[in-house]
Amino acid sequence: MSGLSVRYGTVAAVSDVDFEVPDGSVLALLGPSGCGKSTLLRAVAGLEVGTGSVCWDGVDLSGVPVHRRGFGLVFQDGQLFPHRDVAGNVAFGLRMAGTPRAERDARVGELLELVGLGGHAARRVGELSGGERQRVALARALAPRPRVLLLDEPLSALDRALREQLAVDLARVLRVSGTTALVVTHDHDEAFTLADRVAVMRAGRVRQVGTPDEVWAHPVDDETARFLGCGRVLDAAELAVFGDPPRRGRVGLRPSALRVGPGPVHGEVTARVHRRDHVLLVVAAEGLGRVDAVAGIAAAPQVGARVSLVLDPGGVVPVGQPSRVSIRDRAIE
Repeated sequence: MSGLSVRYGTVAAVSDVDFEVPDGSVLALLGPSGCGKSTLLRAVAGLEVGTGSVCWDGVDLSGVPVHRRGFGLVFQDGQLFPHRDVAGNVAFGLRMAGTPRAERDARVGELLELVGLGGHAARRVGELSGGERQRVALARALAPRPRVLLLDEPLSALDRALREQLAVDLARVLRVSGTTALVVTHDHDEAFTLADRVAVMRAGRVRQVGTPDEVWAHPVDDETARFLGCGRVLDAAELAVFGDPPRRGRVGLRPSALRVGPGPVHGEVTARVHRRDHVLLVVAAEGLGRVDAVAGIAAAPQVGARVSLVLDPGGVVPVGQPSRVSIRDRAIE
Protein backbone atom coordinates (compact mmCIF):
# COMPACT_ATOMS: atom_id res chain seq x y z
CA MET A 1 0.00 0.00 0.00
CA SER A 2 1.38 3.37 -0.99
CA GLY A 3 -0.37 6.65 -0.25
CA LEU A 4 -3.69 4.82 0.06
CA SER A 5 -6.59 7.16 0.87
CA VAL A 6 -10.37 6.80 0.77
CA ARG A 7 -12.81 9.71 1.00
CA TYR A 8 -16.58 9.86 1.31
CA GLY A 9 -17.34 13.37 0.11
CA THR A 10 -15.49 15.70 2.48
CA VAL A 11 -14.82 12.93 5.03
CA ALA A 12 -11.40 11.27 4.92
CA ALA A 13 -12.03 7.66 6.03
CA VAL A 14 -8.44 6.56 5.29
CA SER A 15 -5.56 8.98 4.91
CA ASP A 16 -2.24 8.36 3.18
CA VAL A 17 -1.48 4.84 4.44
CA ASP A 18 1.82 3.19 3.51
CA PHE A 19 2.90 -0.32 4.46
CA GLU A 20 4.03 -3.69 3.18
CA VAL A 21 3.06 -7.17 4.39
CA PRO A 22 5.84 -9.75 3.83
CA ASP A 23 4.91 -13.14 2.40
CA GLY A 24 3.66 -15.60 4.98
CA SER A 25 3.15 -13.01 7.71
CA VAL A 26 0.00 -11.80 9.47
CA LEU A 27 -0.65 -8.09 10.01
CA ALA A 28 -3.48 -6.92 12.27
CA LEU A 29 -5.16 -3.57 11.65
CA LEU A 30 -6.16 -2.64 15.19
CA GLY A 31 -8.27 0.28 16.26
CA PRO A 32 -11.59 1.48 17.70
CA SER A 33 -14.84 1.37 15.73
CA GLY A 34 -14.98 4.02 13.03
CA CYS A 35 -11.21 4.48 12.73
CA GLY A 36 -11.11 3.39 9.06
CA LYS A 37 -9.62 -0.08 9.40
CA SER A 38 -12.46 -1.92 7.60
CA THR A 39 -12.49 0.72 4.87
CA LEU A 40 -8.76 0.21 4.40
CA LEU A 41 -9.27 -3.55 4.13
CA ARG A 42 -12.05 -3.08 1.57
CA ALA A 43 -9.80 -0.77 -0.45
CA VAL A 44 -7.10 -3.46 -0.49
CA ALA A 45 -9.72 -5.95 -1.71
CA GLY A 46 -10.90 -3.56 -4.43
CA LEU A 47 -14.34 -3.07 -2.85
CA GLU A 48 -13.70 0.64 -2.19
CA VAL A 49 -12.30 3.15 -4.65
CA GLY A 50 -9.48 5.28 -3.33
CA THR A 51 -6.33 7.10 -4.36
CA GLY A 52 -2.81 5.80 -4.03
CA SER A 53 -1.83 2.28 -4.99
CA VAL A 54 -2.25 -1.31 -3.90
CA CYS A 55 0.45 -3.56 -5.34
CA TRP A 56 1.15 -7.28 -5.24
CA ASP A 57 4.80 -8.17 -5.78
CA GLY A 58 5.35 -4.82 -7.48
CA VAL A 59 2.32 -5.03 -9.80
CA ASP A 60 -0.29 -2.27 -9.39
CA LEU A 61 -3.77 -3.75 -8.90
CA SER A 62 -5.70 -0.53 -9.49
CA GLY A 63 -7.41 -1.78 -12.64
CA VAL A 64 -7.83 -5.38 -11.48
CA PRO A 65 -11.41 -6.34 -10.44
CA VAL A 66 -12.04 -7.92 -7.05
CA HIS A 67 -12.51 -11.47 -8.35
CA ARG A 68 -9.21 -11.40 -10.26
CA ARG A 69 -6.96 -10.17 -7.46
CA GLY A 70 -6.52 -13.64 -5.97
CA PHE A 71 -7.42 -12.41 -2.48
CA GLY A 72 -9.58 -14.39 -0.07
CA LEU A 73 -12.21 -12.61 2.04
CA VAL A 74 -13.74 -13.56 5.39
CA PHE A 75 -16.31 -11.24 6.94
CA GLN A 76 -17.86 -11.02 10.40
CA ASP A 77 -20.94 -13.07 9.48
CA GLY A 78 -19.16 -15.61 7.24
CA GLN A 79 -21.67 -15.12 4.38
CA LEU A 80 -22.02 -18.84 3.68
CA PHE A 81 -24.35 -20.27 1.06
CA PRO A 82 -27.34 -21.62 3.05
CA HIS A 83 -28.44 -24.01 0.26
CA ARG A 84 -25.07 -25.81 0.17
CA ASP A 85 -23.64 -28.23 2.70
CA VAL A 86 -20.27 -27.67 4.37
CA ALA A 87 -18.29 -29.38 1.59
CA GLY A 88 -20.22 -27.46 -1.07
CA ASN A 89 -19.36 -24.15 0.59
CA VAL A 90 -15.68 -24.96 0.93
CA ALA A 91 -15.47 -26.25 -2.65
CA PHE A 92 -17.19 -23.24 -4.22
CA GLY A 93 -14.05 -21.33 -5.25
CA LEU A 94 -12.41 -24.48 -6.53
CA ARG A 95 -15.46 -25.29 -8.67
CA MET A 96 -15.44 -21.77 -10.12
CA ALA A 97 -11.77 -22.23 -10.99
CA GLY A 98 -12.47 -25.52 -12.78
CA THR A 99 -10.47 -27.67 -10.37
CA PRO A 100 -10.91 -31.39 -11.17
CA ARG A 101 -13.30 -33.24 -8.86
CA ALA A 102 -10.74 -35.55 -7.25
CA GLU A 103 -8.36 -32.69 -6.51
CA ARG A 104 -11.26 -30.58 -5.24
CA ASP A 105 -12.49 -33.29 -2.87
CA ALA A 106 -8.99 -33.83 -1.52
CA ARG A 107 -8.52 -30.12 -0.87
CA VAL A 108 -11.88 -29.84 0.90
CA GLY A 109 -11.05 -32.79 3.15
CA GLU A 110 -7.63 -31.36 3.94
CA LEU A 111 -9.05 -27.97 4.92
CA LEU A 112 -11.89 -29.35 7.01
CA GLU A 113 -9.33 -31.32 9.01
CA LEU A 114 -7.18 -28.19 9.33
CA VAL A 115 -10.02 -26.08 10.77
CA GLY A 116 -11.24 -28.85 13.06
CA LEU A 117 -14.35 -29.87 11.10
CA GLY A 118 -13.36 -33.30 9.83
CA GLY A 119 -16.50 -35.41 9.44
CA HIS A 120 -18.74 -32.35 8.91
CA ALA A 121 -18.61 -32.31 5.11
CA ALA A 122 -22.24 -33.36 4.58
CA ARG A 123 -23.78 -31.14 7.28
CA ARG A 124 -25.92 -28.19 6.23
CA VAL A 125 -24.65 -24.81 7.39
CA GLY A 126 -27.93 -24.09 9.17
CA GLU A 127 -27.11 -26.93 11.57
CA LEU A 128 -23.78 -25.41 12.61
CA SER A 129 -22.93 -23.20 15.56
CA GLY A 130 -21.57 -19.69 15.01
CA GLY A 131 -18.02 -20.84 15.60
CA GLU A 132 -18.39 -23.74 13.20
CA ARG A 133 -19.77 -21.45 10.50
CA GLN A 134 -16.76 -19.16 10.82
CA ARG A 135 -14.46 -22.17 10.48
CA VAL A 136 -16.28 -23.11 7.26
CA ALA A 137 -15.92 -19.54 5.99
CA LEU A 138 -12.19 -19.67 6.72
CA ALA A 139 -11.80 -23.01 4.94
CA ARG A 140 -13.73 -21.70 1.93
CA ALA A 141 -11.48 -18.63 1.70
CA LEU A 142 -8.32 -20.75 1.99
CA ALA A 143 -9.41 -23.38 -0.55
CA PRO A 144 -8.18 -21.58 -3.73
CA ARG A 145 -4.83 -20.82 -2.02
CA PRO A 146 -5.24 -17.02 -2.05
CA ARG A 147 -2.31 -14.69 -2.38
CA VAL A 148 -3.57 -12.80 0.68
CA LEU A 149 -6.37 -13.59 3.12
CA LEU A 150 -8.37 -10.54 4.23
CA LEU A 151 -10.36 -10.98 7.44
CA ASP A 152 -12.76 -8.27 8.64
CA GLU A 153 -13.65 -8.73 12.33
CA PRO A 154 -13.97 -12.50 11.75
CA LEU A 155 -14.64 -13.36 15.41
CA SER A 156 -16.52 -10.33 16.75
CA ALA A 157 -20.00 -11.90 16.48
CA LEU A 158 -19.04 -14.73 18.85
CA ASP A 159 -19.12 -14.83 22.65
CA ARG A 160 -15.84 -14.08 24.41
CA ALA A 161 -14.90 -17.62 25.44
CA LEU A 162 -15.48 -18.95 21.92
CA ARG A 163 -13.72 -15.94 20.40
CA GLU A 164 -10.62 -16.57 22.49
CA GLN A 165 -10.51 -20.24 21.50
CA LEU A 166 -11.06 -19.51 17.81
CA ALA A 167 -8.37 -16.82 17.86
CA VAL A 168 -5.87 -19.46 18.99
CA ASP A 169 -7.15 -21.90 16.35
CA LEU A 170 -7.09 -19.25 13.61
CA ALA A 171 -3.50 -18.30 14.48
CA ARG A 172 -2.52 -21.96 14.15
CA VAL A 173 -4.32 -22.37 10.81
CA LEU A 174 -2.68 -19.28 9.32
CA ARG A 175 0.79 -20.39 10.37
CA VAL A 176 0.37 -24.02 9.31
CA SER A 177 -0.94 -22.95 5.90
CA GLY A 178 1.72 -20.24 5.52
CA THR A 179 -0.97 -17.75 4.55
CA THR A 180 -0.25 -14.05 4.18
CA ALA A 181 -3.09 -12.28 5.98
CA LEU A 182 -4.47 -8.87 6.86
CA VAL A 183 -6.84 -8.99 9.85
CA VAL A 184 -9.13 -6.18 11.01
CA THR A 185 -10.07 -6.17 14.69
CA HIS A 186 -10.92 -3.78 17.53
CA ASP A 187 -9.80 -6.30 20.18
CA HIS A 188 -6.11 -6.00 21.11
CA ASP A 189 -6.02 -9.44 22.73
CA GLU A 190 -7.23 -10.90 19.43
CA ALA A 191 -4.75 -8.87 17.39
CA PHE A 192 -1.82 -9.88 19.59
CA THR A 193 -2.83 -13.55 19.40
CA LEU A 194 -3.16 -13.60 15.61
CA ALA A 195 -0.56 -11.25 14.23
CA ASP A 196 3.18 -11.10 13.68
CA ARG A 197 2.86 -7.32 13.44
CA VAL A 198 0.21 -4.84 14.55
CA ALA A 199 -0.71 -1.52 12.93
CA VAL A 200 -2.70 0.68 15.31
CA MET A 201 -5.15 2.97 13.49
CA ARG A 202 -6.94 6.08 14.67
CA ALA A 203 -8.95 8.62 12.66
CA GLY A 204 -8.01 7.03 9.34
CA ARG A 205 -4.27 6.96 9.91
CA VAL A 206 -1.77 4.35 11.04
CA ARG A 207 -0.37 5.69 14.30
CA GLN A 208 2.03 2.91 15.31
CA VAL A 209 3.44 -0.27 13.79
CA GLY A 210 5.37 -2.97 15.57
CA THR A 211 5.39 -6.48 16.90
CA PRO A 212 2.72 -7.20 19.52
CA ASP A 213 5.36 -6.96 22.25
CA GLU A 214 6.60 -3.59 20.99
CA VAL A 215 3.14 -2.06 20.72
CA TRP A 216 2.04 -3.43 24.09
CA ALA A 217 5.17 -2.32 25.94
CA HIS A 218 5.62 1.09 24.29
CA PRO A 219 2.38 2.81 23.16
CA VAL A 220 3.33 5.67 20.90
CA ASP A 221 0.96 8.27 22.42
CA ASP A 222 -1.66 8.83 25.12
CA GLU A 223 -4.64 7.79 22.98
CA THR A 224 -2.96 4.55 21.90
CA ALA A 225 -2.11 3.76 25.52
CA ARG A 226 -5.74 4.32 26.58
CA PHE A 227 -7.01 2.16 23.72
CA LEU A 228 -4.65 -0.63 24.79
CA GLY A 229 -6.10 -0.66 28.29
CA CYS A 230 -4.28 1.99 30.29
CA GLY A 231 -6.99 3.50 32.44
CA ARG A 232 -4.84 6.52 33.21
CA VAL A 233 -1.96 8.24 31.43
CA LEU A 234 0.00 10.77 33.48
CA ASP A 235 3.34 12.43 33.98
CA ALA A 236 5.75 9.89 35.43
CA ALA A 237 6.78 12.29 38.20
CA GLU A 238 3.28 11.93 39.72
CA LEU A 239 4.16 8.39 40.80
CA ALA A 240 6.54 9.87 43.37
CA VAL A 241 3.57 9.75 45.79
CA PHE A 242 4.36 6.03 46.14
CA GLY A 243 7.85 6.87 47.41
CA ASP A 244 9.56 6.16 44.10
CA PRO A 245 12.31 8.46 42.83
CA PRO A 246 10.87 11.00 40.37
CA ARG A 247 10.68 9.71 36.78
CA ARG A 248 10.56 11.52 33.47
CA GLY A 249 8.15 11.42 30.56
CA ARG A 250 4.65 10.01 30.33
CA VAL A 251 3.48 6.65 31.62
CA GLY A 252 0.33 4.59 31.33
CA LEU A 253 -1.20 2.67 34.22
CA ARG A 254 -2.67 -0.69 33.28
CA PRO A 255 -5.41 -2.00 35.61
CA SER A 256 -2.77 -4.23 37.26
CA ALA A 257 -0.51 -1.25 38.11
CA LEU A 258 -2.35 -0.48 41.33
CA ARG A 259 -3.78 -2.96 43.81
CA VAL A 260 -5.48 -2.71 47.16
CA GLY A 261 -3.07 -3.30 50.05
CA PRO A 262 -1.03 -1.53 52.71
CA GLY A 263 0.42 1.40 50.79
CA PRO A 264 1.18 5.12 50.96
CA VAL A 265 -1.70 6.34 48.74
CA HIS A 266 -5.27 6.44 50.05
CA GLY A 267 -8.60 7.00 48.38
CA GLU A 268 -12.29 6.17 48.14
CA VAL A 269 -13.83 3.49 45.92
CA THR A 270 -16.29 5.14 43.51
CA ALA A 271 -17.16 2.14 41.31
CA ARG A 272 -16.45 -1.59 41.01
CA VAL A 273 -16.63 -4.07 38.11
CA HIS A 274 -16.57 -7.83 38.69
CA ARG A 275 -14.16 -9.67 36.37
CA ARG A 276 -13.53 -13.40 36.06
CA ASP A 277 -10.61 -13.55 38.49
CA HIS A 278 -10.58 -10.15 40.21
CA VAL A 279 -12.61 -7.03 40.93
CA LEU A 280 -11.66 -3.83 39.10
CA LEU A 281 -12.13 -0.77 41.28
CA VAL A 282 -12.28 2.89 40.35
CA VAL A 283 -10.66 4.89 43.14
CA ALA A 284 -10.56 8.63 43.79
CA ALA A 285 -6.96 8.62 45.03
CA GLU A 286 -5.28 11.43 46.93
CA GLY A 287 -2.61 13.05 44.79
CA LEU A 288 -3.53 11.06 41.68
CA GLY A 289 -7.23 11.59 41.01
CA ARG A 290 -9.32 8.87 39.38
CA VAL A 291 -7.39 5.61 38.91
CA ASP A 292 -8.13 1.92 38.39
CA ALA A 293 -7.03 -0.67 40.93
CA VAL A 294 -7.52 -4.41 41.39
CA ALA A 295 -8.64 -6.40 44.39
CA GLY A 296 -9.26 -10.07 45.06
CA ILE A 297 -12.81 -11.32 44.59
CA ALA A 298 -13.21 -12.69 48.12
CA ALA A 299 -12.77 -9.44 50.03
CA ALA A 300 -13.17 -6.70 47.44
CA PRO A 301 -14.09 -3.30 48.95
CA GLN A 302 -17.54 -1.90 48.30
CA VAL A 303 -18.32 1.48 46.75
CA GLY A 304 -17.67 4.19 49.34
CA ALA A 305 -14.97 2.23 51.19
CA ARG A 306 -11.62 3.83 52.02
CA VAL A 307 -8.64 1.90 50.65
CA SER A 308 -4.87 2.07 50.44
CA LEU A 309 -3.04 1.41 47.17
CA VAL A 310 0.24 -0.31 46.30
CA LEU A 311 2.11 0.29 43.03
CA ASP A 312 3.18 -2.69 40.88
CA PRO A 313 5.90 -1.38 38.51
CA GLY A 314 5.12 -4.20 36.07
CA GLY A 315 1.82 -2.50 35.25
CA VAL A 316 3.45 0.84 34.38
CA VAL A 317 4.38 1.38 30.72
CA PRO A 318 6.29 4.25 29.09
CA VAL A 319 4.22 6.27 26.63
CA GLY A 320 5.39 8.37 23.69
CA GLN A 321 8.57 6.51 22.87
CA PRO A 322 10.14 7.25 19.46
CA SER A 323 7.96 5.83 16.67
CA ARG A 324 8.86 2.36 15.47
CA VAL A 325 10.11 1.92 11.93
CA SER A 326 7.57 1.27 9.22
CA ILE A 327 6.62 -2.21 8.03
CA ARG A 328 8.47 -1.43 4.82
CA ASP A 329 11.70 -0.67 6.70
CA ARG A 330 11.29 -3.72 8.89
CA ALA A 331 10.65 -5.93 5.84
CA ILE A 332 13.80 -4.62 4.16
CA GLU A 333 15.82 -5.41 7.31
